[in-house]
Amino acid sequence: MSRPQPAPQPATQRARRSDATENRERILHAARGLLQENGDVAMAAVARRAGVGQATLYRNFTSREALIMEVHRADVGELALAAGELVRTRPPWGALEEWLVRLADFGRIKRGMTDALQAATLAELATEGYGPIIDAIDELLRACRADGRLREGVDARDVLLLVGFLWRMGPDEWPDRAQRLLRVVLAGLRTG
Repeated sequence: MSRPQPAPQPATQRARRSDATENRERILHAARGLLQENGDVAMAAVARRAGVGQATLYRNFTSREALIMEVHRADVGELALAAGELVRTRPPWGALEEWLVRLADFGRIKRGMTDALQAATLAELATEGYGPIIDAIDELLRACRADGRLREGVDARDVLLLVGFLWRMGPDEWPDRAQRLLRVVLAGLRTG
């Protein structure tokens, strides 16, 4: 007859949670890398790159789509948070320029997601990410407006529509065309 096992100690529980969090982050990092490279997010490839077993991968993400959605959520969250950080640490116009470069990088990753998902999931991706991105652009534009460097009448939706080219460019057009077009957009947004 086996004896009941003692309950895990608090330190053991914290270590397990820490390991689980670390595994989850490694999985997301691996999936993001595969999306950037070639849009391939085969679960086995993600597990190999993350250095975790299939069981660990599926315990965290039940499907390929769930994994891609989480990469999208994490990236949108980081992009949205970056706006506030940039406004606090850079001159307003420099913050807007740097954030748009980050948005361009996000656009390249999103292209891989577009190829990886079905149309129904794409609508969910776009809807879910829209609000945080608009809020981030708004924060950057308020800082530029207060600094007197933003053309009158420009709002966050205008900027998002102007940079929509990022999601329509072919992989061979990065980064030269993206950078050149972002400079054109920024010149159009600036006063004088």
